[in-house]
Amino acid sequence: MNIDWAALASVFGVSLVVTVALVGLFSLGIVGLAKQASATAGGSPVRARAGAYACFALCAAAVGYGIYLIVA
Repeated sequence: MNIDWAALASVFGVSLVVTVALVGLFSLGIVGLAKQASATAGGSPVRARAGAYACFALCAAAVGYGIYLIVA
């Protein structure tokens, strides 16, 4: 039995990058909702909410694509 270490490292690297990106995107969504709730930010709460929803939509799309890759 031979293990293709290069392929294993590639899968590990891609999964690490995607995981960090997905967690970061979700965190940006949480921060956007928090900024929308605070009135002292001075920014537009509508724009913060829209950005947060966009981050959550991208997270959902990434999860959906991952499920598609597993099933198909």
